[in-house]
Amino acid sequence: MATTLVETATPVQYQEGMMKRQRTVFLVAGAVLLVFMAINVLVGSIDIGFKEIMDILITHDTASTKGFIVWKIRLPRAIAAALGGGCLSVAGLLLQVYFRNPIVGPFILGISSGATLMVSIVMLTSVTIGMTLVNPFMCTLAAFVGAYGTMLIVLLIANRVKNGVTLLIVGLMMGYLCHSVTSVLVAFAEKEKIKGFVLWQLGSFSGFKWSEIEILCIVGGLVLVLVYFLAKPLNAFLLGEDYAASMGVNIRLFRMLILVSACALAGMITSMAGPVAFVGLAVPHMVRLLFATSDNRVLIPGSVLVGAMVISLCDFIARMVFNPVELPISAITAFFGAPIVISLLLKRRTKI
Repeated sequence: MATTLVETATPVQYQEGMMKRQRTVFLVAGAVLLVFMAINVLVGSIDIGFKEIMDILITHDTASTKGFIVWKIRLPRAIAAALGGGCLSVAGLLLQVYFRNPIVGPFILGISSGATLMVSIVMLTSVTIGMTLVNPFMCTLAAFVGAYGTMLIVLLIANRVKNGVTLLIVGLMMGYLCHSVTSVLVAFAEKEKIKGFVLWQLGSFSGFKWSEIEILCIVGGLVLVLVYFLAKPLNAFLLGEDYAASMGVNIRLFRMLILVSACALAGMITSMAGPVAFVGLAVPHMVRLLFATSDNRVLIPGSVLVGAMVISLCDFIARMVFNPVELPISAITAFFGAPIVISLLLKRRTKI
């Protein structure tokens, strides 16, 4: 009888232990994220004391030079980096579940390449002549059009193609096609224009405005809420489309919702910050290891927190490691992401 009691109690104890571990990881990740964001506001090229920053935040001082730096530069950038990391991580998680492939990222469907193509048309050609009033917003608008234009093409194809591998290949081909056109434009562009385009292509969260933060909060927040409500169908989808269908999931609609959500999150960040590499690819695996689960009800909020934490750290390193020279954030995220991807390939070499 004692053995029977132990056997029946063990799964409950295991589940309680896992829940306790997950709560602890959530609390630690949230605390670390707040610390990283605070450091991004406190530390910069210009020395501003803690007390000064607190006074600036409390009084909402934007008239002084230091107040302008805190409210118009550092604080929007810190918030944008956190939001961007969360959105990209969830986009990567969705696509890895959709394709059931551990090395799929949010830009695998050509979203980044589409955005890059449209930005290259704006930055490397003369399409902005006579449109000086909208020049400051042309790159963001062009990236937005390119990212969502590519997404629309992929969704139209997804509506006709049921095989995930075929859709994956289509996304790769779209990316190569956009890249080839971009390369042709670069070959004929002036050197001064190429420099600006290359800097954009490497990605950065600098220069974010409060209006863009509002868009990220509203649109990104709504999409993330939708994704969280898809957590249970995502868990069923992990076990195969037939099983998900037997559980009452509308597979055709569900596949479209996954792609729309992933592309919307990745496309929105790309249009504002440029392509940011490896975050959507590496962070979902970090989250699975930290939380020791494949339950998307845990992984989705976990990806938001850990993705925000990773990008906040990478953005700080990009700003400060060679201060006053700022490194491209994709270079920093690659240092984090590449070893994780390589280790995954080595561990799963018998499955891939």
